[in-house]
Amino acid sequence: MATWRDEIITTLDTGNAFTPWREIVADFPEDRINERPPNVPYTFWHLLEHIRFCQWEILEKLVTGKQVEATWPDDFWPPRDKEVDAAQWHETVRQFEVDLEALKAFVRDESRDLLAPAIPGATYTALASVMSVAEHNAYHFGELAILRQVTGTWGPGHEG
Repeated sequence: MATWRDEIITTLDTGNAFTPWREIVADFPEDRINERPPNVPYTFWHLLEHIRFCQWEILEKLVTGKQVEATWPDDFWPPRDKEVDAAQWHETVRQFEVDLEALKAFVRDESRDLLAPAIPGATYTALASVMSVAEHNAYHFGELAILRQVTGTWGPGHEG
């Protein structure tokens, strides 16, 4: 029988109610990572990097117990004119996965009180922070999936 920590990990990893993030980024056409979908001010890579950075920022707070010095929105979104190559796209995916695994390890660690303040003096818990990551990831990976549909960047099996 799954524990509540297992349920949180499942929510982080697959969500049970949406397409897993790995499927959403799989086989992304490398020649389109710097494309801006219609009526969107950022590229596919900008969106992926935003998801990665936000997850990292919360993970860093939880692990170090210190507030990360980051300014909204400049540190949370890449510069609008920044373009990357396929290697950087894959590095963003890799680092997202590394950080996700670290966050899941944090949740699995039964010595961590997930109902304690996320960092000293915080009015929110570690659990609230972890669930914020799950919600943020689900929201933006859902957005990425829809943008793939709109731009025709899905491969076979995602016709609609």
